[in-house]
Amino acid sequence: MIEGREVPVQDIVNSVFGLAGHHALVTGGSSGLGFDIARCFLAAGARVTITGTDRAKLDSAVTELGENAAGFVCDVTQLDAADDFAGRVASERGAVSILVNNAGRTVKNPLDAMTAEEFQAVLNIHVSGAFACSRAFVKQIEASGNGSILFTASMSSFLGIPNVIGYSAAKAAHVGMVRALATELAPRGVRVNGVAPGWIDTPLFRKATASDPARRAKIDGRIPMGRLGQGADIGWAMTYLASPAANYVTGHILVVDGGALHGF
Repeated sequence: MIEGREVPVQDIVNSVFGLAGHHALVTGGSSGLGFDIARCFLAAGARVTITGTDRAKLDSAVTELGENAAGFVCDVTQLDAADDFAGRVASERGAVSILVNNAGRTVKNPLDAMTAEEFQAVLNIHVSGAFACSRAFVKQIEASGNGSILFTASMSSFLGIPNVIGYSAAKAAHVGMVRALATELAPRGVRVNGVAPGWIDTPLFRKATASDPARRAKIDGRIPMGRLGQGADIGWAMTYLASPAANYVTGHILVVDGGALHGF
């Protein structure tokens, strides 16, 4: 019942949790969690633009996502190109109201084997790239009147995980960026949040643990829910944070991990 009218439950759900009228840009959206985020946004009614550096992978992903999706080749580490890219997206697809800073990479090496170039390369895509995209798109997001910026954080934002010092530093930086930008952009009507995925059942995860049963056992033993997450778990969490249901939520990192952060 809204203002004395009977309103179908599905209409209420769609109006509160839906993304109709939004245009979401997901960096690194041609595969992995970025693809799952894009798919959930589309199901919630948004138009979605994904980015990546491989044209063939982008085309394949867009074909699978369907008619309300499009793909743009973009290397987020090319910082000087971010403003032109934002203008091109707006010109060809319309202004962006939701930005997901998801593009990333990692290098697994112990500290004494990690080169300065490897360390910096990880920071460039996660931190500098997210900064450049946020700066380039913020005016479009502000103009929408109900937009948000989202970051894909990580368990390594909070836990000490060996042999990924660059990735851990970058994902810890995402927590700081969410808090700082949430405070700065709230007066402009832009909410800023993040999702920290736990261990998600992806081909990359299976490949990484297939030859390391001790690591897999340690991971499984830490998750109170007793199972790995699915990509859609992250996509729907992002959808919630971008939706009207979260219109009083900003500066928050939503941990989606089956309880692993607090597991023993």
